[in-house]
Amino acid sequence: MGLDADWLRRASAFAFLVVAFVVAACSIRGGSVDLSSSPVPTADSGASPAAPQPVKVALLLPLTSTSQTEAVANAMKQAAELAVFELNNPNLQLIIKDDAGTSEGAQKAAEEAIQEGAELILGPLFAASVRAVGPVAQQAGRPVLAFSNDGQVAGNGVYLLGFMPQQEVRRVANYALAQGHRRFAAFVSEDAYGQIVEAAFREAVTSGGGTIVAVERYPATTNAMVAPAERIVAAIREADEAGQPIDALFVPGNPETLPRLGPLLSYANLDTSRVKLLGTGGWDLPNLGRNAVFVGGWFASPEPRGWRDFSERFARTYGMAPPRIASIAYDAISIAAQFANAPSGARFTIANLTRPTGFAGVDGPIRLLPSGLAERGLAVLEVQPVGATVIDPPTGFGSPVAQPSAESLN
Repeated sequence: MGLDADWLRRASAFAFLVVAFVVAACSIRGGSVDLSSSPVPTADSGASPAAPQPVKVALLLPLTSTSQTEAVANAMKQAAELAVFELNNPNLQLIIKDDAGTSEGAQKAAEEAIQEGAELILGPLFAASVRAVGPVAQQAGRPVLAFSNDGQVAGNGVYLLGFMPQQEVRRVANYALAQGHRRFAAFVSEDAYGQIVEAAFREAVTSGGGTIVAVERYPATTNAMVAPAERIVAAIREADEAGQPIDALFVPGNPETLPRLGPLLSYANLDTSRVKLLGTGGWDLPNLGRNAVFVGGWFASPEPRGWRDFSERFARTYGMAPPRIASIAYDAISIAAQFANAPSGARFTIANLTRPTGFAGVDGPIRLLPSGLAERGLAVLEVQPVGATVIDPPTGFGSPVAQPSAESLN
C-alpha cells in the first residue's frame, strides 16, 4: 500500500454531522464556475470600457473513477465551488476537468486546461497523476497546487497541499519528548506509509535525545495483526520488568486500521496508564475514543476549529458532511483568489506562492516552500471518550520534511 491508498482512506473518513435541511445547493454542474460580470450601461452612460477577462484556474480531479474515489473527488469539487461562491472574486473563473484517476487522463486534462487559458492548475489528487501533469505545466509556465502528500512529486513548479505525515510524526514526537518521555516503541503498518512514518519517528526521537526500544510491523489483514500486537505489548512488558520501562508507543493508522488495532492492543493487555499512545492525523476520527485503549493518547493534526466551521458550511450547502480532504480544495481556491486581481504576469509567481507569511487555510496556517513541500501549523490533541481536545495549539509553521527515497514508495 502506498501513500495514495492511505491518503484516500483518510480522505474518506466523513465527519459525523447531523444535517437538518439543505440551505442551498450551489454545486455547479457545468465545466466552469465564472463569477465575472459586466455592469449594464445606462442610457446616458456612453460606451463602457471592456470588462477585464477573468483569470482562469483549472481544477483537475478523478471525477470518474472507482466509487470511493469519485465520492471524494466530487466532494472536493463541491468544496472548490463553495470557495468560489463564498470568496466571490469576480476576476476568478474555475475550469473543472476530469482526469479519470489516471496518468494519461491527468496529462490530457492539463493540456486542455492550458489550451483554454488556465494560469494555475489545482490538483490532481494522486501522485502518479501529479507526476504526469508536472512536465506539461512546467513547459507552459503554469504552477501546480497538487493535492497529493507524496513528497517525491514536489518541485519544478509543483507545490503539495496534502497533509505530510512526516510533519505530523515530528510534531507529536517532539511534544512527547518535551513532556519527559524518552523510551519509545512503535507499531506500524508493513507498507510504504509505515516505512515513511517509522523513519520519521526514528529521526525525531533520536534527534530529540530519545531511544527507540522496540518496533513491530503488521500486515494489512486483521488475522495477521494479532501476533505483531502481542509481540509489541510483550516487549513493553519485558522492558518494564527489566526496570527500563517504555514511556510511549507510536501507533499511526487510518480509519480502516485503527478500529482493528485498538481491540488487539486491549486484548494483549497493553497498560495505557503506564504507556502513552501516540498517533498522527489519521487519528482524527470522532469516535476513536469508543475504544478505551486510545483515550488519553496524543496525536498531531490541524487545529480543529477551522475544519468544524468549514464542515458545517459545507453540510448546510450540500446536505452531507465533507470528507476530511475537502478542505485543501477550498484552500487551493483561496490561494488562487488572493492573486487573481494582480496584473498579468504578477499573479501566480514563485515569490507570491512561496511568500514567507504563508496563507491562512481552513486547517490553519500553511506555507509553500520553493522545494514544493509545505509547512503547516499543527496542534497536538488528546483523545477523549468522544472527540479530542487540543492540549498544545500550533505556535507557527512546522519544519519542512525531507523527500522520501524512491525505495520507500510504491
